[in-house]
Amino acid sequence: MSKFNRESDDFLGQAIIEVRTLSGEMDVWYNLEKRTDKSAVSGAIRLHISVEIKGEEKVAPYHVQYTCLHENLFHYLCEEAGGSVKLPVVKGDDAWKVYFDDTAQEIVDEFAMRYGIESIYQAMTHFSCLSSKYMCAGVPAVMSTLLANINAYYAHTTSNTAVSASDRFAASNFGKEKFVKLLDQVHNSVRIDLSMYRNNFPASNPEKLQDLKSTVDLLTSITFFRMKVQELSSPPRASQVVKDCVKACMKSTYQFLYENCDELYQREFQTDATEKEQQQQAQQKESGQGQDGQDGGPSIKSLDFWPKLISLIISVIEEDKNSYTLVLNQFPQELHVGQVSAELMWTLFSVDMKYALEEHEQHKLCKSIDYMNLLFKVKWLYNKYVADVPPYKGTIPEYPGWFEPFVLQWLGENDDVSLEYLHSAYDRDKKDGFQQTAEHSLFSASVVDVFTQLNQCFDVIKKLECPDPNILNCYMRRFAKTINKVLLAYADLVRRDFPRLTSREKTACILMNNIQQLRVQLEKVFESMGGNDLDPEAANILKELQSKLSGVLDELASMFANSLELKIQGSVQELGALLAKVKGGGNVALSKPSDRQNVSHEADMVLRPLMDLLDGSLSLYAQMCEKTVLKRLLKELWRIVIHSLEKSVVLPPLTDPGSNLPLLLSNTAKIEDVSRLFLNHVSGKQQVSFLELSKEAEKNLTPRQCAVLDMALDTIKQYFHAGGSGLKKTFLDKSPELQSLRYALSLYTQTTDTLIKTFVNTQTSQDQPSSEDPVGEISIQVDLFTHPGTGEHKVTVKVVAANDLKWQTTGMFRPFVEVNLVGPHLSDKRRKHTTKSKSNNWSPKYNETFHFILGNEEDPDAYELHFCVKDYCFAREDRLLGVAVMQLRDIVEQGSCACWCALGKRVQLDETGWTILRILSQRSNDEVAKEFVKLKSECRGQEDVVV
Repeated sequence: MSKFNRESDDFLGQAIIEVRTLSGEMDVWYNLEKRTDKSAVSGAIRLHISVEIKGEEKVAPYHVQYTCLHENLFHYLCEEAGGSVKLPVVKGDDAWKVYFDDTAQEIVDEFAMRYGIESIYQAMTHFSCLSSKYMCAGVPAVMSTLLANINAYYAHTTSNTAVSASDRFAASNFGKEKFVKLLDQVHNSVRIDLSMYRNNFPASNPEKLQDLKSTVDLLTSITFFRMKVQELSSPPRASQVVKDCVKACMKSTYQFLYENCDELYQREFQTDATEKEQQQQAQQKESGQGQDGQDGGPSIKSLDFWPKLISLIISVIEEDKNSYTLVLNQFPQELHVGQVSAELMWTLFSVDMKYALEEHEQHKLCKSIDYMNLLFKVKWLYNKYVADVPPYKGTIPEYPGWFEPFVLQWLGENDDVSLEYLHSAYDRDKKDGFQQTAEHSLFSASVVDVFTQLNQCFDVIKKLECPDPNILNCYMRRFAKTINKVLLAYADLVRRDFPRLTSREKTACILMNNIQQLRVQLEKVFESMGGNDLDPEAANILKELQSKLSGVLDELASMFANSLELKIQGSVQELGALLAKVKGGGNVALSKPSDRQNVSHEADMVLRPLMDLLDGSLSLYAQMCEKTVLKRLLKELWRIVIHSLEKSVVLPPLTDPGSNLPLLLSNTAKIEDVSRLFLNHVSGKQQVSFLELSKEAEKNLTPRQCAVLDMALDTIKQYFHAGGSGLKKTFLDKSPELQSLRYALSLYTQTTDTLIKTFVNTQTSQDQPSSEDPVGEISIQVDLFTHPGTGEHKVTVKVVAANDLKWQTTGMFRPFVEVNLVGPHLSDKRRKHTTKSKSNNWSPKYNETFHFILGNEEDPDAYELHFCVKDYCFAREDRLLGVAVMQLRDIVEQGSCACWCALGKRVQLDETGWTILRILSQRSNDEVAKEFVKLKSECRGQEDVVV
């Protein structure tokens, strides 16, 4: 007996059996029934009953008879329906108990009622019959409903029963093992058919799609039966089973697509293939192009296979997404057929695609553009169908890495294409005369053409939408090199032609504008490539290129400005001539309105030649040049104008009319080149005297002329500033050319002491010639003493000896040493001492001591000792052998010094030193100035020729 509940009076339940339901040998379970409504009875009793009825000794039990009746009716009706199952159309809660149409249903119901066949037995019997026809239309739905009700029958529990579903199922007259075996068979069959759902349940047949849905419901009911009725601990989950079946179907589908790609593509997408296409395919086979791809498979000589395969894959994913996902929707959290299809198809495709591209990389028999087209096809497949699938969502795909070598190959080939396009565009533009592209555009067509080509290349890179930042950075670095190569090539072409075009001002301006437009477009490309987020290496390439283009623009601006230099110099010389006509001595008080007005009027008059030139030129440049180009051009013109004013007006070159010396110092030469004047052009003289240098005094400016020129400079500065649209005032004020010019002008107004002090402080390399070409040396001892009370400084100099004096002479050689103290505030003090001469001795010894009083107005740093070794000559001027300079600032800390000083043929001065000499040379009434200029301008003359 099965489990049962006991009543309080020991009543366990009862089973009332009608005799008419008994037949032959019976082994039957009977459910125990209540005796009264208050009874709590459950369970079943299994009875083995043997009934002998005369004439029916060999009759089968009624359950067996019912099974035979039900099965025979089922199969008969199926044959009548042509092999399909004719399903009754009924509704209601008990519709699942109606198995046949009216007559057949009435027969089985009558038999069941007459012989006590349970309704659950009928249902299980019909389920068994349907299992043999479960692939017929509508059958899976009926089976699912039947099994669901069978589940409910056994798994249903009430408050007054404690019998488990498993025990109730074990008491089934159908047979536990028999039904379990039946379910296992159905489960296996369903799994097999679901693994080929695309064939068994085609998306084009709505009835079959409904059967697919019901088949999954049946699978779910089987799982539920195993859990609730059989009480298995962990039966296979229906969702996992369906998912495995779906994956198995997709794997076989992909394999089928791969193996039959060409045939399927022709059938699906090229049903109207022309004879021409067929002939081309035949020619390819004859030429052996398809020998690597057997039967239309992949080939290393062609990429045609892969776009076809992608198209077929997309059609499968679309079918799964739009048809099967809507049907197989019982497990929305665990199974999305469209996503599984995309994931699995991509996974399988990735393996084959990656392997094929690795093989292609070794041979590269196809054009780079074909690989690029395939990349776009793969990218579209991934982005549209795969990117949002859970396993890949938010991850970086691998496909960009497969195509990286081919994209780099394409970018490399694009270098040659871009350069070829550049030269064609430039030559065409040059032939047309570098015309403006439009009325308001200041550049020509070649710049537009160059960036059209580069932007087309970059558009391709952008459209790749490469999701891998490392690979994208690699592309950006390669493209940056292309930009660098193309733009520098353009700049080289402009630099090559520019010198011949400077005379054509409009064309020259357009070419400079072209370089500036390169820089503007380069900045836009830089921003579109990522700006500050661009890969550092690529960014550095573009930044260096920007700097190089800026240098090219500066070079062109300088070249163009230099072409105008002769015109500017002519105007400046006219300015100088007008300035020389300005008369008037003494200082000018600009604070007085009358003086200021007069100076202003004179400044305007002096500036007229220069302003006439600048007005005509700069007006044209302002119209033809872009703002950046104009400013660079203004800077170069400013430099030339100010430099010309300094070299031609303020510090004109030295000349010697008496000896017909040439103009050594051009407007671009450095003033220290005056030293070469003395070395190279006065070799026939023993020395350059103060008188000769003072001949240039007439070229120096008077205070009034300085005031006029200073006011003229303000006017020129305002002109170049142009009310803010030109150069900035800070640039003009801080420009080294203007500072140098103002400094030169300022020197004209300084006292002799101040100029000499400035000379001592700035001329720190006067001994440089002695180190380059020494002509002997002298030994000296210097002691510095400062009085503790008065602060007065005193210098004691001992000339010990001279050594290795290099001097050739035909007469008596009588060398002596002249010691000069140079510095401010010495007009009333002794400034020079000389030793006695030594006859015919090239290494004489002197041991003579001299004393100099410095005073207390300045520190010793403002003074220097100037030593001259000379050859004494009677009745004519002594000849200079060599000079040496010792600045007292070098011995202030020690307080004394004993050393050998090398002798040079002259002293080395910089621009400031020569400017000071020029200014002091005009002060003919100042003895200190005359001595100073004579001392610093002397240089060693030519020696006697010994025969």
